[in-house]
Amino acid sequence: MLRSMYAGISGMKGFQTKLDVIGNNIANVNTSGFKKGRVTFQDMMSQTTSGAQGPTATRGGINPSQVGLGSQLGSIDNIHTQGFRQTTGNPLDLMLEGDGMFIVEGNGTTYYTRAGNFYLDDDDRIVDANGFYLQSIDPNQDFLTIPEDAESFSIGTDGTVTYVNADGDPVDGGQIALANFSNPAGLEKAGNNLFLNSENAGYNGIVAPETEGAAKIVSSALEMSNVDLSEEFTEMITAQRGFQANTRIITTSDEILQELVNLKR
Repeated sequence: MLRSMYAGISGMKGFQTKLDVIGNNIANVNTSGFKKGRVTFQDMMSQTTSGAQGPTATRGGINPSQVGLGSQLGSIDNIHTQGFRQTTGNPLDLMLEGDGMFIVEGNGTTYYTRAGNFYLDDDDRIVDANGFYLQSIDPNQDFLTIPEDAESFSIGTDGTVTYVNADGDPVDGGQIALANFSNPAGLEKAGNNLFLNSENAGYNGIVAPETEGAAKIVSSALEMSNVDLSEEFTEMITAQRGFQANTRIITTSDEILQELVNLKR
């Protein structure tokens, strides 16, 4: 009798976690470069009441009899599908169309991001919303800069930064670097639209855009969240009903226990 109650509790915990992840997805539906989460479940160990028996000369085999003890959290996955494009008209808004991550560095730590809303700081360096420096493919170039007196600038699909100086001459300002991962779902979320490398991310090194399968860069556009509200609302209804069903298991088990207690009357 008590097994059903504990199975119901495990189901309630799992669906609560699922609702937490869905709530985070919906809260970030308009966050640039956000990658949605997904929850999967696994069954817990089962209690064996009788083991399997093989066939003999006089009878056939018998299957095992087992009672499941509930469910448990299997994984919380980050889904790195492409988000939709939002055209902004700002030449420092960059979108990655394909695989790869921007590399930014700040506070002595290297981060990776798909959010391409970059700016120029007071020293004319390209930085992200956190003030971290966008990295160049050239290891000898610490910063990508666009001088204040530049008449105009552009960023190509291969990440090349070109600006026109005060004399009207075009100048190559460097090339944006991308990081390539064979398993981007293995990256660790660090907040502020940033990811950290992990042992399971499959880091393949720094590459230039449009090379070795890396993404191309689209200027004047942003990659928005890959959250699908219709899908999230459907999953929310499923989680809510699953939670209610597990509470019903507990109340039903409680009613049966109450009947057992009242047998002595």
